[in-house]
Amino acid sequence: MDPPKEAYDFRDQIGHLLRRAYQRHVVIFQEAIPDADLTAAQFVTLCSVKAQESCSLNDIVKATAIDQATIRGVVDRLKARALIDVSADPTDGRKVVVSATAAGLALIDRTVPFAKQVTARTYGSLNAAEQVALKFLLQKMITVEAAP
Repeated sequence: MDPPKEAYDFRDQIGHLLRRAYQRHVVIFQEAIPDADLTAAQFVTLCSVKAQESCSLNDIVKATAIDQATIRGVVDRLKARALIDVSADPTDGRKVVVSATAAGLALIDRTVPFAKQVTARTYGSLNAAEQVALKFLLQKMITVEAAP
């Protein structure tokens, strides 16, 4: 005889809950950030480029976990707004080097205080211990190696 089957409710599944939490975060980001044209993906890309000073698209992908196809569009939009410079790598013509412009650096500086508020609002009613626990668990989840 087969064991009884548990009901499956997608609303209780981790992927669904993470997606809902992320959707809420994106809404909060768009409401809080004064630059209506700046998306969360563009902001983290700018922050990554600033942190690395100048870097390749691959470096940005590794730092942000944004896939290669998406990062190209993000970089194109940031370049169109003159927030980053994109130039050929002097040592490898197949690569590009991305660096933040003065306008991009200024936008980061203006946006960071609002981004901190976004984080606080995303945590919502979680107390300090719950915030630490959530951050720890999420970091643990994303660093777990796939089981053989």
